Amino acid sequence: MNKQLTIVIPAYNEESSLSRYLSEVTGFCDENAYDLIIVDDGSKDKTHQIIENAFEKTAYKLIHHKLNKGYGSAIKAGIKQAETDYVITIDADGQHQLTDVKKLLDKILETDADMIVGKRKSAKSTLYRNLGRWTIKKIAGILLPLPISDLNSGMKIYRSDLAKEYIKICPDTMAFSDVITLVFIQEKNLVLEEEIEISERLGGESTINTMTAVDTVKEILNIVMLFNPMRIFFPLSVFFVGLGFLWGIPFILLKRGVSTGSLMAVMIGMLFFLLGLIAEQLSQIRKGRDGES
Repeated sequence: MNKQLTIVIPAYNEESSLSRYLSEVTGFCDENAYDLIIVDDGSKDKTHQIIENAFEKTAYKLIHHKLNKGYGSAIKAGIKQAETDYVITIDADGQHQLTDVKKLLDKILETDADMIVGKRKSAKSTLYRNLGRWTIKKIAGILLPLPISDLNSGMKIYRSDLAKEYIKICPDTMAFSDVITLVFIQEKNLVLEEEIEISERLGGESTINTMTAVDTVKEILNIVMLFNPMRIFFPLSVFFVGLGFLWGIPFILLKRGVSTGSLMAVMIGMLFFLLGLIAEQLSQIRKGRDGES
């Protein structure tokens, strides 16, 4: 029997949750003939020992990073080892419902999509974190077409061949969840959403903080620069050229000549436009090379 799905779980200092959650996961995989890969990302607690003991008599894979390399790095390590047509990522803290794994697999098979994002419909979070998610989504939506609403959901199912290709340009940090989705979208793949349930963490503490949001915005800008740089340079060009004209009009009406400041703003705007053209050409060259390889 050919297996269809690999579940990849990144884990960092999750001994309290995995000690309660892992047996449920392995039983679920046994029942449905799914592969399971857990990546211990340099945990300092008993996470590695708990996984090792659970996997002692199974064919499931444990990947061990001696040092903490980051959430994205852990997921990428698991995806690289997947041998099935589809791979799904879930968190190690027990928040994701295993019934939703089957739900997303059925959805991707039914629609022939390339990625299905698990849209959290009952997630409880702080106002500060919700504000961060909203800000990231708005920034991403301005820079790229965004057909989904829960950009940074940790539960996603992908076509394995595409995921293995795209993870090469994805970050090793928490920004991975957002960026991998944007890459799938930008490469004109079919990306859909499906509602999932979210529970409270079974244990441990989240490592998401303000710097996570800052890093995510930076990585989104990197991806836009890689695929469609004019989305950044053209608005900047229009802004500075427009600013220059608005600044210079009063001087002209008062017959005081041309303002040095307005000329400077127009020149900066033109410079942004020319830099955007160069960046766009480099992006097209990269795409051409990727298409040949």
